[in-house]
Amino acid sequence: MTDIAAFIASVHPYDSLPQDELARAAASFKRRTYPAGSVIYRHGDRLAGLYLIESGLVRVSDAAGDSVSELVARNSFGERGLLRDGVAVTTATAVEDTTVLMLPRAELMRLIGSHRAVAHFFDRSGLPGDRESALALLKVGDLIGGQVPLSCTPQTPAIEAARAMRDARVSSIGVLDGDRLVGLVTIRDISNRIVAEGRDANVPVAQVMTPDPITLSPLELGYDVLNIMLERRIGHLPVVEKGRFVGMVSQTDLTRVQAISASALIRDIAQSEDVGDMAAATARIPELLLQLVNGHHRHETITRMITDIADAVTRRLLVMAEVRLGPPPGPWLWAACGSQGRQEQTGVSDQDNCLILGDDCDPDDPWFAELARFVCDGLNACGYVYCPGEMMAITPRWRQPRRVWRGYFHDWITHPSPEAQMLASVMFDLRAIGGDAALLDGLQAETLRMAAKNSIFVAHMISNALKHRPPLGLIGGFATVRTGEHRNQIDIKLSGVVPVSDLARIYALQGQLTPVNTRARLVEAQGAGIISGSGARDLIAAYDLIQTTRLENQAAQIRAGERPGNHLSPAALPDFQRSHLRDAFVVVRGMQSALGHGKGMLG
Repeated sequence: MTDIAAFIASVHPYDSLPQDELARAAASFKRRTYPAGSVIYRHGDRLAGLYLIESGLVRVSDAAGDSVSELVARNSFGERGLLRDGVAVTTATAVEDTTVLMLPRAELMRLIGSHRAVAHFFDRSGLPGDRESALALLKVGDLIGGQVPLSCTPQTPAIEAARAMRDARVSSIGVLDGDRLVGLVTIRDISNRIVAEGRDANVPVAQVMTPDPITLSPLELGYDVLNIMLERRIGHLPVVEKGRFVGMVSQTDLTRVQAISASALIRDIAQSEDVGDMAAATARIPELLLQLVNGHHRHETITRMITDIADAVTRRLLVMAEVRLGPPPGPWLWAACGSQGRQEQTGVSDQDNCLILGDDCDPDDPWFAELARFVCDGLNACGYVYCPGEMMAITPRWRQPRRVWRGYFHDWITHPSPEAQMLASVMFDLRAIGGDAALLDGLQAETLRMAAKNSIFVAHMISNALKHRPPLGLIGGFATVRTGEHRNQIDIKLSGVVPVSDLARIYALQGQLTPVNTRARLVEAQGAGIISGSGARDLIAAYDLIQTTRLENQAAQIRAGERPGNHLSPAALPDFQRSHLRDAFVVVRGMQSALGHGKGMLG
């Protein structure tokens, strides 16, 4: 076993083992040889253990028979299926005479359970091991707990509502008409609207309440509570679940958890008097990203926070524009697409937006053009640079009545040209930011139904989605840029994030799923049976790792005094991280292959 011990001592994570454990592992490995052309295992086979190449070349193919990887000495394979349910998810073939070392599953699991470095190496999720308890990660339901909220009817005398709040030691009470929340009364309302004005304390609370207050659901982030309170300058938010009043969150509740700096930026933006003030706030986004990555927040939390800042900037610009331009000539909706629409912005983002107008509005009305110009110019000044493809509301094409937008989607779906596929991909990620959200409601559901029923359009969308391939090179490496500024680097956004976003969009289309966030689409696709549970778990884990690696790379760039970007050098990554990233790309490539060989794919 001396030669095996010497070999595995040069391979991570075994190089981290104490000498006695290294000797035990070496004794557990079984050497096997395979002549060129022989199959080591097939897709669906029960795996005996983990394979480590000692010499030779192994091709790994997906379920459809497409090659996804070629591996050389010191590369492992088979772990994904082995650690999931013990069944191979790929086929491994010896390209040339090959010798492998096979570690039985029982010994591998013992090593994972006994040594942190081994467990870390084979954990492909890329996510922090411990869940943060900060406000950013708490659900609203966690903030309110299970306590029954205080409530009264619209006819309840204000003095009785005040006594109820005093006795319960709370500062607010929900006003219910039957089971429906119709208003909110606070101690401050009683003071300002009754005592200060010398009114009769027996007036019904309906006369002093805030009608139809803003509400949140228990599933939303506690972080949303803080942002809304800061933006709207309110101190209480009712919590409603399926139309039922289930709780109340106050500023006092927020003192029990840690506030985060993203909320301070949003507060500064909401209070900005001009674009310069907002630009000063957004200039601190790289520092925020660095803090969040250093704090080991999950990638979806980080990108959500950063996107929330872009949303706050957009809404503040819309308010400033309306003050400047006067009342609008009709209803309008400002919507974001791209990474802002999906709530996936990082340290570098351009702007992608549009205006959906009421059907009776004139798109040539100067009011709408000036609104678009003011907001897009403001976003550019705040670091959200103009879209190179001019997919912005300042472009007349993307500033049209709802009926025109309906016509756009109809034409893209019935005549799926390459441009139509590209535009549809972008516009399927629309999310309302400001204005009349009802202009988007129904349009998305109608478009999804129409698109899902058109098999030719779906096939074209699949073909378009498969154009972005993970950067897998031959002989176990990465396909890096060969020349120029980014030589020997990969674009992790274009080659890693975009392929998963494209897959998730197709799954959402096939299942008529309404989320626009990539990870949320994958989770819903799993629940709806659009993709298998195992396939979804692998793809979500791969996406988590790719996005986490992307953010960590941007944080390293910021730390080095550079602008955050999407190019990274695989050679600069530690061995285990490079191996994990490559495995994640293999998963994505396999899911692309499965989609490409599925029903409705164009040849």
